Amino acid sequence: MTQTAAKPPRPPVNNLESLMTSLCEQTQGETVTVRDLLDAAGRRSYGPLLLLLGFISISPLTLIPGATWLVALVTLLISLQIVVGKKFPWVPSRFLKFEFKRKHLVDGVESGRKYAHMIDYYLKPRFTILTAPLFVQLIGLICVAASLITIPLGLFPFGPVLPGLTILLFGLGLTARDGVFLLLAAAALTGAILILIRVLPRVLAVVHSLFG
Repeated sequence: MTQTAAKPPRPPVNNLESLMTSLCEQTQGETVTVRDLLDAAGRRSYGPLLLLLGFISISPLTLIPGATWLVALVTLLISLQIVVGKKFPWVPSRFLKFEFKRKHLVDGVESGRKYAHMIDYYLKPRFTILTAPLFVQLIGLICVAASLITIPLGLFPFGPVLPGLTILLFGLGLTARDGVFLLLAAAALTGAILILIRVLPRVLAVVHSLFG
């Protein structure tokens, strides 16, 4: 009787590089589900979850049809739970079952490792007051805005990059208690809003052509 090799213990996710390592080491097989990714990041903490969702939203995984909007919806759900102060995040089983080829995940991780190392070099606890519970709920509201903005910007190539970067930076800031990264995330969202304002006429035109 052949025994399945046990997964190695999941190390704590405390920066972008540790997230990438966990995603590769804690997933197996030809395909990977959203459940596998959330389990690899650690589903009992909001910081690593936002970090995971932000990473996915700016990775090649979003080339999979519908992935951008799926990630935006999961991010919206997680962010709303932060706002209402839910202790542990919850995701519907329908979302958890969504699967894709693991090769896309591994390729995204390998292409992002050099940037992860560079980003993590600057990551450290500072301005930790910005990670206090009151500010965390404000961060949740901003992440709600970022996920909503992603939906119309997903109609355009590279449109979701800035709102995705917003989520990624918030995840890093919360995970490492780095207030500087939280401020950078707010700046990224400002840029995403400006882009949305600029492309809004085109978004409305697309919506009108689909439903008008």
